[in-house]
Amino acid sequence: MAIAADRTTDRAASVRPASVVDGVYDNIYERLMSLEIAPRARIPIDVIARDLNVSQTPVREALSRLEREGLVRKEHLIGYSAAPQLTRKQFDDLYTFRLLLEPEGARLAALNMTPDALKLLEEAAADMGHGEAPVDRTSRYSRFARADAYFHDAILKIAGNDVIRFTLFNQHVHLHIFRLMFHTRVTQEALEEHESLLTAFRADDAPAAEAAMREHILRSRDRLLSAFE
Repeated sequence: MAIAADRTTDRAASVRPASVVDGVYDNIYERLMSLEIAPRARIPIDVIARDLNVSQTPVREALSRLEREGLVRKEHLIGYSAAPQLTRKQFDDLYTFRLLLEPEGARLAALNMTPDALKLLEEAAADMGHGEAPVDRTSRYSRFARADAYFHDAILKIAGNDVIRFTLFNQHVHLHIFRLMFHTRVTQEALEEHESLLTAFRADDAPAAEAAMREHILRSRDRLLSAFE
């Protein structure tokens, strides 16, 4: 399934000339996250380049970056395509995996919390809730998905257990989860749950941080189950 090139002017306008590769990356990333580029759909480099009015080089670089993030795949003699959507079993397995690791990561983060680390987390949470507002809903949602991944990774970095952090990071958990449902409920409720985590971190309350992370993951799972109905 190829991508139609029928919005050249709009697409080209969205690519920032100051950073062509970043602009191309952002454009494709948003289309992947909102499912405008459907799971498993082919992503022809020449079509994207023509659509965005750029050369093929920045498109290749952007797609290579997205491949490292698990959002696209590259096959020999076929080229790039959007990563498949999570199956119900993969979804269940992923949340079981998260429940094993992330509450412990939050507990360790609370034990290791410093004023500077807390400030970083508070700024990350504020950025999700009140940061620079993109011009459309697709951009806002895609931006939130990226910021959410940063927030969770920052917690695990503070926790100091590199095995937990990099194991979760390499699964690209949050990007795949946010592809399941393009809905404002996902973002608003996540913000409220993040605040519960911050409350525990401010109090240096490791058991409360562990419980808040567990509750956040369980609620996230419940929110997204309707994607499989």
